[in-house]
Amino acid sequence: MLLFGNMSEPTPGFSLELSSDLREMRDWVHEFAAGVIRPAAAEWDEREETPWPVLQEAAKIGLYSLDFFAAQFFEGSGLGIPVAYEELFWGDAGIGLSLVGSTLAAVSVVSNGTPEQIGEWLPQMFGDATDVKLGAFCASEPDAGSDVGAIRTRAVYDEAGDEWVINGVKTWATNGGIANVHVVVATVDPSLGSRGQASFIVPPGTRGLSMGQKFKKHGIRASHTAEVILDDVRVPGNCLVGGKEKLDRRLARIREGGRGGEQAAMKTFEASRPSVAAMAVGVGRAAVEYAAEYARTRVQFGKPIGQNQGVAYQLADMAASVDAARLLTWRAAWMAATGKPFDHAEGSMAKLVAGETAVRVTEQAIQLLGGNGYTREYPVERWHRDAKIFTIFEGTSEIQRMIIGRAVTGLDVR
Repeated sequence: MLLFGNMSEPTPGFSLELSSDLREMRDWVHEFAAGVIRPAAAEWDEREETPWPVLQEAAKIGLYSLDFFAAQFFEGSGLGIPVAYEELFWGDAGIGLSLVGSTLAAVSVVSNGTPEQIGEWLPQMFGDATDVKLGAFCASEPDAGSDVGAIRTRAVYDEAGDEWVINGVKTWATNGGIANVHVVVATVDPSLGSRGQASFIVPPGTRGLSMGQKFKKHGIRASHTAEVILDDVRVPGNCLVGGKEKLDRRLARIREGGRGGEQAAMKTFEASRPSVAAMAVGVGRAAVEYAAEYARTRVQFGKPIGQNQGVAYQLADMAASVDAARLLTWRAAWMAATGKPFDHAEGSMAKLVAGETAVRVTEQAIQLLGGNGYTREYPVERWHRDAKIFTIFEGTSEIQRMIIGRAVTGLDVR
């Protein structure tokens, strides 16, 4: 048919097949997830502690390393990080977040920092096989969650000592207070709102930084989440991410009525949305696979429950939803890697759909397992607890809908 052209000849340059390198990496990460992460998941969920032995095992094989994450981050198709994250979070979301938690701080420096800052601080966020280190990105505050413009943490420049003095309280910080390197978003000019913010690197051992409350969470319990208190924290002038000259130029443009570029926290969150979506896809896929296997082997009324249309149709919807979420995630990741702007909120679409899919299919998995699914003897209840975070952190589902609504309508949706 002329409408479709010659269907025997594939369109040059288009393929959804992963490269051999990506397939090899995927299988390697999956092997670690199946052999190390899953067997440890229930224990560390109960302990609600950072799973240091798992991090150390990952570091020994090079999975928890700057080299590995950098290789996936700069992989040409953009699918390196999504593919790796899906496998890690298929293993367990709490342990997975402990393994990737440092990357948000790393991305914030890579996105805005100087080459010197990248070279100096990123290695200190990961360490090596003999000395595992962590990074933490600190943006949210008790009164500034989705509303990043309400950030009250203040950074004041001390010209005499070429230092920035930071005061405030951060909350919901992954690795907060236990990280070696913290990246903190602070206000430098309150009159400019969110456009008057900047990010600062707080080196290891800096006086005045301490951990506040450690949160006991509904899910992702193996990931450390806490408040970070900054009390007259002094950092060298060169710890301002991007440098002072760049900040001064940006602030001057804003004061003159020009554009100042993206706000520091939002730029980091925007870059992370396909990655967070991939985490949710991993959890959702785990639930679909587990429920499908249960439906094949659980016999009631003389036959596997999967032979009942009511069960099979539900599994069909679950599987289709996870695949659709993955495709949205891959599209957003590819666009980010190839420099295509999210003009139609493609990053927010991926996170919204993947996060809500993970919540829905994990709940459906519990229902399919019946009473067994409601007990801690089976992993689906933990996956459901874990899944909920994907509709909350890195921008709630409501924030994603607002961003998508603005793109769809062209109006200033509030």
